[in-house]
Amino acid sequence: MQIKIMQNILAANERKANELRSLLKEKKILMVNLISSPGSGKTTLLEKTIPLLQAKNYRVAVIEGDVETDRDAQRLMAYGIPVILITTSGACHLESVSIEKAFESLNLDELDIIFVENVGNLVCPAEFDIGEDAKVALLSTPEGDDKVAKYPLLFQEASLVILNKVDLLAFIPFKESYFEEDLKQINPQVAVIKMAAQQDMGLEEWIDWLREMVSRKHRTD
Repeated sequence: MQIKIMQNILAANERKANELRSLLKEKKILMVNLISSPGSGKTTLLEKTIPLLQAKNYRVAVIEGDVETDRDAQRLMAYGIPVILITTSGACHLESVSIEKAFESLNLDELDIIFVENVGNLVCPAEFDIGEDAKVALLSTPEGDDKVAKYPLLFQEASLVILNKVDLLAFIPFKESYFEEDLKQINPQVAVIKMAAQQDMGLEEWIDWLREMVSRKHRTD
């Protein structure tokens, strides 16, 4: 019975996700689903990204998913963009129906990119389609080089993998070769950006990736 209920939940979520994807296609908005463990640097990455995109005249919004508190949302509101907070009160992921409700508070005709900062978790968010154009898996080096092998679904689903905090490689036992080999086995075609967001390393490559994704969206009929 539990399996059947879960199948029904996932099926309903997928239907709603497809509706959202169609809407985003019509509006030519890129939606990026950022997924990582807590503390990997999602909010810091967005703090670095938003001004760079604003300088290139991209109109950006963030849907912020947190179990509790509005602290990350408050950090991002300082950049003068729409930030919609979804507090899950214990739930480990966002679902497409929550994203639909968030859309009600956004003017979709005035946006180019929506970032969804999902709840900090490597498991549940990978299982739930929210209508995004791309899942971006963010892994920080202090988490360890075995996370790709331990949580394969996220890295299978990801369109881009960001390895963050590479400035710490000299100080921690993270083997890049293990990370790269596991990723090659699981998702050999995925793009990888090595980054130290706090130090602005790798941001240019990230912005170029986003610009290409927006361009693809506009080329889609």
